[in-house]
Parts: sequence; C-alpha cells; structure tokens
Amino acid sequence: MRAASQKDSPERSALIQFNARIDIRGINPFVLVSARRATALKKGWRKPLPVLVRINDMPKEPWRINMMPVGDGSFYLYLHDTVRKASLTKAGDRVQVELRFDQQYRGGPAHPLPAWFSKALAAHPPAKQAWQALTPSRQKEVLRYFAQLKSEEARKRNLEKAMMALSGVQTRFMARTWVGGK
Repeated sequence: MRAASQKDSPERSALIQFNARIDIRGINPFVLVSARRATALKKGWRKPLPVLVRINDMPKEPWRINMMPVGDGSFYLYLHDTVRKASLTKAGDRVQVELRFDQQYRGGPAHPLPAWFSKALAAHPPAKQAWQALTPSRQKEVLRYFAQLKSEEARKRNLEKAMMALSGVQTRFMARTWVGGK
C-alpha cells in the first residue's frame, strides 16, 4: 500500500465521510464500514474493495488500501500504521473517516513471475498445479514477497520454502503455516 498522489487519480469518485470508532479485531485496528456506505462507494462489490482513505484529514495524500468484506455487505477498513501515525489515532478513538473508491486500482499480480520461480515450477508439476490453484490475491502476495528479496541466498532459501509449501508439505512460509499446498 502507498499514498496516492493527485496525479494518480485524475478521475474523482464519490467521497464519503463519516464518524466512527476505531475497534480492534485480533491485533488489527479497523473501522467497520456499513453495507450502505460501501454501496455508495461501489455498488454490488463483494471482494476486497480498493479505496483511498484519510482519517481526521490525514495523511495529506490519501492512503491506498483494500477494505475487506465481512460477508453481509459491510467491510472492515483495517487501518495501516502509516495512517494511524499520521492521524495520531489508536484503537478506541472516535475519528472522521474519508473514503473514495480507488479509480486507479488494477487487479492481478503487481509483480511479474520471477524466471527463477517459473523455472522451478516448470520442473515440478504438482507445485505448479498448486500455484495455479492459489487465489489471485495469494499469488499476488507471494510475488510481492519475492520482489523484495535482495540477495541470491534469500531467493534460494525462499524458493526452497515455497516449493515445499506448494508441494503439499506442511511448512512455515511467509509467516503462515501452509497445509496441502495452500
């Protein structure tokens, strides 16, 4: 996620503003966005909803983030640390929320499949099949993770873990336990 700049969003979508309390779910601070408000942003949207957010008029440039569906038409707006620090807010605070649909959002992986990973998948059909069966958001998460790896050693280490995870071996990879290739 990153801040959006004015040049990023030449088209302006509807802005919604409301007051809410920052709650906590597990360890994640969030604001619940009602189904009615979510519909005002993007009618009929049921998957993660890309928005530009500001809390108490901060950060100066709206922050890009995806609201997560609850299942009843409402969404969790998890508040990234950058947004909370800029707005000087924490769980329990009442805040003014400003949301706008992110017109610049484009689905699908943001990072290309690295050649070293593609080659490993081609050599191991069960892992390739498991990779193709992953949800697009999980593929995107893995590719984003791979894109930030700097050294050859880190790539080798993480390729080994990824291939184990995708081969169905229960293992820890990317801070989660993978079971059965998922």
